[in-house]
Amino acid sequence: MDKVKDLKTMGQKSVYLKSVNVADLPDEVRAQSEDYDSLVAVHNFEGEQVALVADASVASHLAEMNDLELVNVH
Repeated sequence: MDKVKDLKTMGQKSVYLKSVNVADLPDEVRAQSEDYDSLVAVHNFEGEQVALVADASVASHLAEMNDLELVNVH
């Protein structure tokens, strides 16, 4: 079961994921997306997109390598 956390304590070390349709991305990004229909955007606590990766497992690894915590956003 997911842990419930106080939003005030999450701070700058938390990120969340959002699925992005490749068709909605700029031409230069679509050209680099190979055969993917969707990608995973990594967003910081302020909602800023900080990365765009192939899938959730890559995003999870990226977060771990940068000492960030993935959180669920409903």
